[in-house]
Amino acid sequence: MATTCWGLPEVICTFPAIDTTTMRETRRAIDTGFRGLVREWSDVIDATTAPLQTFLNVLERSFVGAPWVVVLAVLLLVVWAASRSWKTVLGAALAMIGIGWVGLWADTMVTLAMVTVCTVFAVALGLPVGILTARSDRVQSIVNPVLDVMQTLPSFVYLIPVVVIFGIGKVPGMIAVVIYAVPPMIRLTNLGIRLVDPEVTEAADAFGSSARQKLLNVQLPLALPTIMTGVNQTIMMSLAMVVVASMVGVGGLGRNVLQAINNQFFTIGFLNGFALVAIAIIFDRTSQAFGKRLQKHREAGHG
Repeated sequence: MATTCWGLPEVICTFPAIDTTTMRETRRAIDTGFRGLVREWSDVIDATTAPLQTFLNVLERSFVGAPWVVVLAVLLLVVWAASRSWKTVLGAALAMIGIGWVGLWADTMVTLAMVTVCTVFAVALGLPVGILTARSDRVQSIVNPVLDVMQTLPSFVYLIPVVVIFGIGKVPGMIAVVIYAVPPMIRLTNLGIRLVDPEVTEAADAFGSSARQKLLNVQLPLALPTIMTGVNQTIMMSLAMVVVASMVGVGGLGRNVLQAINNQFFTIGFLNGFALVAIAIIFDRTSQAFGKRLQKHREAGHG
């Protein structure tokens, strides 16, 4: 018998993998079947994603088509309402003016529309799943492994089934972003509710509160700072995924960064990267300040 590594038999040194022909035929059968299934259900898929496409198009046209002064004023008003910090508002104003000054205003508005829609859907999906996970250990044991896979699977891998099912365009990019960004929302909603003081929930039970009343009036308000941290992380991960999603037709700053990488345009890549970082800092500081305000309010209520 032939020997190879360390003088051991070949059967020990070479892993007994599936035959190449069998593997190729299996992959071909799976891929063909998957594409056939997608073609069969294409009308249903298109009808399901149409509202998502419409929502994004309307928001994008509103952001891009509105005068920049109006958009900037609304943005700064939102930042002030959430943070109540003039420093944060001033930083946001300088960052947005800088973005417009280098000619990236329109692309930034497209990215803002994308991140806004993805964040709304991620929160709308993650919040109820997080609540359900917090209320049942069995559900948590099922959901946690799924979240582990979603967070550890390379982001490029998300694009393969999404593109096969939905094709090239904004909707598949949005779906990939939501898949990537929703796990923190689920995890932190679950964590926030589970960390609520048991004595508080027992007091609510003693006063005859139903499960729904206890959730809406006790658990969610007390868990709100942690939930807001989940919203913050969802926004950050949406921004991080925008560049990857640009590979399937998503426009905005992500597309510019991808083009800069392909063509080795250092300046274009740096400027668009700066714009993404500026947006991320604005969102991060605003959501963190809002979370701290909620935390102070909760502590004042306990006091």
